[in-house]
Amino acid sequence: MSSTESPSRTSDKSPRPQVDRLLVGLRWRRLEEPLGFIKVLQWLFAIFAFGSCGSYSGETGAMVRCNNEAKDVSSIIVLFGYPFRLHRVQYEMPLCDDDSTSKTMHLMGDFSAPAEFFVTLGIFSFFYTMAALVLYLRFHNLYTENKRFPLVDFCVTVSFTFFWLVAAAAWGKGLTDVKGATRPSSLTAAMSVCHGEDAVCSAGATPSMGLANISVLFGFINFFLWAGNCWFVFKETPWYGQGQDQGQGPSQESAAEQGAVEKQ
Repeated sequence: MSSTESPSRTSDKSPRPQVDRLLVGLRWRRLEEPLGFIKVLQWLFAIFAFGSCGSYSGETGAMVRCNNEAKDVSSIIVLFGYPFRLHRVQYEMPLCDDDSTSKTMHLMGDFSAPAEFFVTLGIFSFFYTMAALVLYLRFHNLYTENKRFPLVDFCVTVSFTFFWLVAAAAWGKGLTDVKGATRPSSLTAAMSVCHGEDAVCSAGATPSMGLANISVLFGFINFFLWAGNCWFVFKETPWYGQGQDQGQGPSQESAAEQGAVEKQ
């Protein structure tokens, strides 16, 4: 008896039936509607936005050729990336003297505020859209019966729309400043050895900013997605129904009055 009961007990305790019940309860057809489909796009582009910005890293550099007897040539390579606190990024500037000493220098600027705000907003958008999708797909009756959920969803959607516009614009401006601070010409301009006759400086490789540019594009795409979704979320709120009732009320009364006049 114990041998026959043990497989049944283990099968009851396995999480597979619980997962199957959860998947069966999901209403996948909600994804075909604008409200669910746009939420999926918001979820994906939130990942693209904070992923492309948060994972960026680049390098800039310069070449310093000293005019001393040794004719030393120094290649300076500076690595930088998110969160773009450039004033903490160090590099060594050769002094082109007989001792071949160097001086520790730093890049200029701190652009962490717009970058971190952009990434943080993307992470919050990711978690909110994921929770909203679970509510739409699994607890759709609760969403339609309780009128507070559509109202909260609408207020949050409007807030995210505003924040995405601010974040994308601020990060776009911050990225422009990052490009200016990390140009090889800016690097050579900050080194005092390049302004004298002791050395000849030349620009190195220009940093590739393609991934950072795409992150700004994803930011504005998120703004348009959230702005477009405001209308579909608003249609689920009681405010939309009240507006329709008020619009239909006078027309029905006028039709009734007109019918009474025709009967007379």
